[in-house]
Amino acid sequence: MEFKKLDSNGITVGIVDERGEISAMNKGISENDVGIRTDILNNIKKDIGIEMLIRSMAPKVIISDEIGNKNDISAINYAICSGVNGIFTAHGTSMDYLKKNPIFSEMLEMNLFQRIIFLDQDKKGQIRNIYQENKQ
Repeated sequence: MEFKKLDSNGITVGIVDERGEISAMNKGISENDVGIRTDILNNIKKDIGIEMLIRSMAPKVIISDEIGNKNDISAINYAICSGVNGIFTAHGTSMDYLKKNPIFSEMLEMNLFQRIIFLDQDKKGQIRNIYQENKQ
């Protein structure tokens, strides 16, 4: 019998996968390797899923994609106030684009993000720009 050493330094992660695009769930099993310490809520609205994860799974980090409405703002703020970090994706091409979008503008004013990363649209997986919170 062989044993594999498990990483004991990992953290608990919760994924709210509203449309199954992150985990690619199939019959309750993630087709994508999202880690052994990851709980996934599939086919549930982000704001409800974020609250459920915080209340019942105690994640250190919550991941969700395509944020961009008022309910998402409240849920992300709730997570931050609960001491949970987040990784969220959204569609946007530049900081100017985000500042002109009323939802993102509100999130930026609330200082909900420590870092914003823009990916290169032409080179898959390549980072184009990184913006970090300016703590004064």
